[in-house]
Amino acid sequence: MNESYISKRLTQLRTEKRVSAREMSTAMEQANNYITNIENQNALPSMKGLFLICEYFDISPKEFFDEENASPTLLNALIEELKGVNPETLRHLLGIAREIKKEHSND
Repeated sequence: MNESYISKRLTQLRTEKRVSAREMSTAMEQANNYITNIENQNALPSMKGLFLICEYFDISPKEFFDEENASPTLLNALIEELKGVNPETLRHLLGIAREIKKEHSND
């Protein structure tokens, strides 16, 4: 992992959320070009800025830097939807998820 990881991850998460860099900057109450500067590797966020970014995506800093979790926002949303589902249904869904993962690991 290097400095470019932050800009790439930010771009990926922002694109997944379908918001522009300007919209995100404004929503975070930052300068209009705040996110653009980070994505273009002209700046790195401060610790406070990184926490704001994570808060914006409703993820933890750990999830931001977890390279194995490609879509933490979507994964968290899925987990939230599955809360309260009965155990038998969860077992079926887990089996389906394992099959999907197996199919994609063979690609």
